[in-house]
Amino acid sequence: MALAMSVSSALTSPLAIVIVVSLVIGLVMVVLFGYTSDQKAIGIAKDQLKAHLLAVRLYRDQIPVVMGSYGKILRGTGRYLKLAFMPLLYVIIPITLLMVQIDRYLGQTPLPPNTPFLLTVHLSGQGSGVQAAGQTTDTDALNAVTLDLPVEVTMTAPPVHIAADNDVVWRLSGSQEGKYEVKVAAGGDSVAKTVCIGNNLPRISTIRLRGQFWNRLFSSAEPALPQNSAWPKLRIPAYPHTRSKDSASSDRISMRVAKMVR
Repeated sequence: MALAMSVSSALTSPLAIVIVVSLVIGLVMVVLFGYTSDQKAIGIAKDQLKAHLLAVRLYRDQIPVVMGSYGKILRGTGRYLKLAFMPLLYVIIPITLLMVQIDRYLGQTPLPPNTPFLLTVHLSGQGSGVQAAGQTTDTDALNAVTLDLPVEVTMTAPPVHIAADNDVVWRLSGSQEGKYEVKVAAGGDSVAKTVCIGNNLPRISTIRLRGQFWNRLFSSAEPALPQNSAWPKLRIPAYPHTRSKDSASSDRISMRVAKMVR
């Protein structure tokens, strides 16, 4: 039983996930490059580069020939990069999106149980039911914001109102491992922010945004806040980053595996 648990833990570790993903991505890139590139033209470009390099070595005592070969090497390199650029366009977008999604799981770890963390709620200048349109947030509007917590998440200090930034900050703590929703409400408007407590590998999002499609694509893993919401963003900045010795080792191994595959 202990051996099975150890094997299961090793297979689900960030290091194992990075190695497997690197192998799969490397193989997929090789296949896509083969199907989307002009292999015949690339082969000709490589042969021409080899010929010009050989000319530099054979005729190194003839300056005009060497200088001409260097010029042809530069042109040949540009031609080779041009041929390799089109296949890159086919893989760069899905690879970038995949890296963003992997970072959701491996870039940060869940909050440890019984460890205080901050939840920051930012109010916009035009809140639905919180203030009149066109008016700035005042102390009364900040006081109207309330928090609805699950049983496993408790408030460890009174909220702090930062009127200059239109922010309300709560200090919370989770007692049990799990994924919970903390609800923020004011003036009949209510939204939720996901909180991850524990030691597993959930999909973590430090921020939830209203609108801002491109920003959400790269920085948030939660659905967009409603357009008529009083809050443009809800944020938990305290998730620990997985930038330890093990994660650095994982990065080096993934790079080496990807190079071996290519």
